[in-house]
Amino acid sequence: MKRLVRWVLSIGLLVGLGVSLAGCSNVTQRANTQDTWSKMQKRGHVVVGLDDTFVPMGFRQKSGKLVGYDIDLARAVFKLYHIKVDFQSIDWSMNATELHNGTIDLIWNGFSITPERAKKVAFSDVYLNNDQVLVTLKKDHITSFAGMTGKVLGAQSGSSGYNDIDTYPKVLKNRIKNHSAIQYDSFTNAFIDLNSGRIQGLLIDSTYANYYVKHQAHPEDYRVIQGSFPKEQFAVGLRKGDVTMRRKINRGLQRLAANGTLEKINAKWFGSNVDTPLLKNSEK
Repeated sequence: MKRLVRWVLSIGLLVGLGVSLAGCSNVTQRANTQDTWSKMQKRGHVVVGLDDTFVPMGFRQKSGKLVGYDIDLARAVFKLYHIKVDFQSIDWSMNATELHNGTIDLIWNGFSITPERAKKVAFSDVYLNNDQVLVTLKKDHITSFAGMTGKVLGAQSGSSGYNDIDTYPKVLKNRIKNHSAIQYDSFTNAFIDLNSGRIQGLLIDSTYANYYVKHQAHPEDYRVIQGSFPKEQFAVGLRKGDVTMRRKINRGLQRLAANGTLEKINAKWFGSNVDTPLLKNSEK
């Protein structure tokens, strides 16, 4: 009898696993083949997924209002097509899954192009260049990546910076304590630990680091260190089937670069300290 029960349970588990795998396969196939632009137009709005603590790309003010560079840019692009933008906070490490499931329609939040991500999602044209930098407290006397030898490093889970740690181990991984970074769900929590001394360095996007340090009560307490990781490119992440939406977003970005809107958004959030390929291309 016990053998029969075990056999029935085993068959049930196998069937359940098969259904689950088939479901995942169907979701991925749909994401890779369906073009949803006409659906977005009829619906009148598009859903953008973001980490709402990522300053200055998309974050909440003390009042709770969502603001940021990518917020302004996404709204400006879709305004051209008379489509409203809704923003959905997500677990950043699950961004591609949320995109494929249809919980969100786009990933637009300082999303760096990487070979690994390109296997799962399509990308728009690059609209901003970025670097991975190391932020330390000056009182810890760390002035280079080599200074992190034996020290505790923090990084955001699922971020391109965290992936760089493993991809280029000689830069930081082989130096830091336990050869592994502490993972955080947001840079906000990572900075709390940096400021309290629980970590001695934080690998982070230069866009975030420069904005964060500038807006602290004592910016002179921090050091932002350039390293040797490759330069990164920010782009919008889409389902591979959304070829029309990709084309519309690219055209929209080009129009904003040509009519001066992009330059105004750049100045609002970064001043003159910004590297925008779209503006360079429009000047040619």
